[in-house]
Amino acid sequence: MGDRDYYSRRRTSIWSDNNALLILIAINVFFYITLRFILAVYGLSNLQEGAFYRNVFEWFAMPGSAGTLLTRPWTIFTAGFTQLDLWLLISHMLWLWTFGFIFQDLTGNRRIIPLYIYGSVIPALVHMVGYNLVPQFSQMPDAGFYYGSMAGIIAIAVGATTFAPGYRIFPMINGGIPLWVLTLVFCAVDIFFLKAHSAWFLPHIAAAIIGFLFAHALRSGKDWGEWMNQGYDWFTNLFDSRKKVPARKSPVKQEVFYNTRGTQPYKKTTNLTQQRIDEILDKINLRGYEKLTEEEKDLLRRASEEDL
Repeated sequence: MGDRDYYSRRRTSIWSDNNALLILIAINVFFYITLRFILAVYGLSNLQEGAFYRNVFEWFAMPGSAGTLLTRPWTIFTAGFTQLDLWLLISHMLWLWTFGFIFQDLTGNRRIIPLYIYGSVIPALVHMVGYNLVPQFSQMPDAGFYYGSMAGIIAIAVGATTFAPGYRIFPMINGGIPLWVLTLVFCAVDIFFLKAHSAWFLPHIAAAIIGFLFAHALRSGKDWGEWMNQGYDWFTNLFDSRKKVPARKSPVKQEVFYNTRGTQPYKKTTNLTQQRIDEILDKINLRGYEKLTEEEKDLLRRASEEDL
């Protein structure tokens, strides 16, 4: 693909424990199973289904009313994972896998979750603003509550298409089908199913805009999700018994002796091995190409020239 300027790399293993795409799918499935289990308990207890929605579901879906939202602010985040319809869950997860696999393959393992969060939270807020400021908006069907993973998936779909507009799928079919065609089909399906949920048009449009802006910034070298990843790393390191030693800047010899002479007395050339290349490719997969050092980039260039 023409948009990549680095050596072809190995993808993250499908069942790897750090596969962000699988984590997203697992969280969506977990929310569904949890809610369906509670609903089944309500049924076995001879409680009315309406009681389940009042006492449980409405504490996961985001309310349109700003006043109600203040009493349950966490729903801004949980709404993007809340679903009760099995067939909708299956179709959404298939779309998430399709576009998420492409986006993760193109940008690495640390961008898909931040984009999903942006694509879920911001459209939810847009829905809340529309509900409270536009009278006609609050009269639309299902405007009272907002939930579902579709907005996050739209952001990922548009993000993948924006990041690599020349990407093609099924290359064996007449050179491949452009990714934008699949994205267009996906958006058409979404519009078709929104006939009875017109209040969600505006949030879904907002999700598409978020996906475009996120990918455009990424192509320009700006990672909007870096602060999320840094916060996650900081939090997980709190529970890591292995204390990490702060990295020193540069040896005194290099800062003083080398600088006085203008050049280093020798230049170390790293041996080019398949193991070393695999380590670099794994780093790209986890953190992205721009996180490589100049030495690692040079090794990839040498590997591509020597066809290792």
